[in-house]
Amino acid sequence: MSAVEPRAVPLRSERNLPDWIRTRPPGGSRYPEVRDLLSGLRLGTVCREARCPNLSECWSAGTATLMLLGTDCTRRCTFCAVTTHWPRGVVDATEPERVAAAVRAWGLRYVVLTQVCRDDLADGGGSVMSETVARIRAASPGTRIELLIGDLAGNDESLATVLARPPDVLAHNLETVRTLSREVRDPRAGYDRSLRVLRRAREMGRPDLVTKSSLMLGLGESLGELEVAFRDLRAAGVDLLTLGQYLRPGVEHRPVSRYVPPEEFSALGDAARGAGFLGVESGPLVRSSYHAEQLYQRAVEHRRR
Repeated sequence: MSAVEPRAVPLRSERNLPDWIRTRPPGGSRYPEVRDLLSGLRLGTVCREARCPNLSECWSAGTATLMLLGTDCTRRCTFCAVTTHWPRGVVDATEPERVAAAVRAWGLRYVVLTQVCRDDLADGGGSVMSETVARIRAASPGTRIELLIGDLAGNDESLATVLARPPDVLAHNLETVRTLSREVRDPRAGYDRSLRVLRRAREMGRPDLVTKSSLMLGLGESLGELEVAFRDLRAAGVDLLTLGQYLRPGVEHRPVSRYVPPEEFSALGDAARGAGFLGVESGPLVRSSYHAEQLYQRAVEHRRR
């Protein structure tokens, strides 16, 4: 694999970010429409909950990543801004229909759904995700669905529940390299468990199921560790990969180790494609759902060759 060696970039305060990290404030012709629709249907988005830097671009284009199973997560990862809370098994039974209504109202060709981790539920929320996919299929038959799941506590039965009504893309994020996983992620998560979820999804899913994962950079990883992660993900059968800069949501979260420059992201993207991924998005502001439809199309085109 060819990639440039990491170039040290001095850590900046959140008020003095590198030029390549700066984003526009929310706006655009469709931003109010998306905001009001989400508010009216009482739907959460990872865009807001995780403070995504691409919110302006995506909402202005009329797209958003919808968050299932509420907006409170039972885990506390050091990188994540989503609220931690134990919901005690409470599930909103109307959520799948409200999500389907939003997708229909938008007229979306492609939708990304993600979940908060729900360790308080026996199936990790698998039945709610499955029901949501079914509702969207009924309301908008032509919409492609990408489902970004948690690790479901490594439970094969829960994964089987999700795959019984399969999305077009099944995603699960590895997040970081092996050596940093224990300190970056909640103790209930794990590098090997995540790889197993992705591998089992490939084994249990339909032949046309596309699988996907994501890694954050700037947490203290080395180039060699990233190369190992690329190989591990490919060995698990993962088709698509996104690489993006970790941005500290607040002072209570893990500090940024360094800001990775755009040229290094470009080289790492080339290295990942060289490792065999069918599609790669790599850049400072890339997040797991960024340009999701285009990545999916790349996988489909590769498989047709």
